Amino acid sequence: MSLLPTHRRSHSLFPDLTEWLSGFPTVENIRPFVEGRLLRVEDEMSGDKYLVRAEMPGLDPDKDVDITVRDGVLTIKAERSERQETKGRSEFSYGSFVRSVALPAGAKEDNIAASYDKGILTVSVPVAEAAAPAEKHIAIESS
Repeated sequence: MSLLPTHRRSHSLFPDLTEWLSGFPTVENIRPFVEGRLLRVEDEMSGDKYLVRAEMPGLDPDKDVDITVRDGVLTIKAERSERQETKGRSEFSYGSFVRSVALPAGAKEDNIAASYDKGILTVSVPVAEAAAPAEKHIAIESS
């Protein structure tokens, strides 16, 4: 006879949350279908420039990356081609990647510059000092 205490799992009316969620696919498996493959980015205002940095290791910026701007939205698209001779496991992401960010007010879309160094794409957008938007009062009609 064992002197170790036995661990009994209580059978409650409601199962653990983990049991409920175990039948659903993981977020990582759903994400490409819901939101596409997103590039990981960080952005910040630095003086009079808006900087967007995108993580893109292993890409050739001349062939694999396209940057566009339209109606105040900066879009970065990239494509990583899959290697054909895989002899083992790969956790790399292949295919098309995209990320769009809204530019701040006063962004000078004609003077955007981009550079690529050590797997990081940096897009620099000059920003003019924007005047504060005027406050508008809206009249309320009574019925």
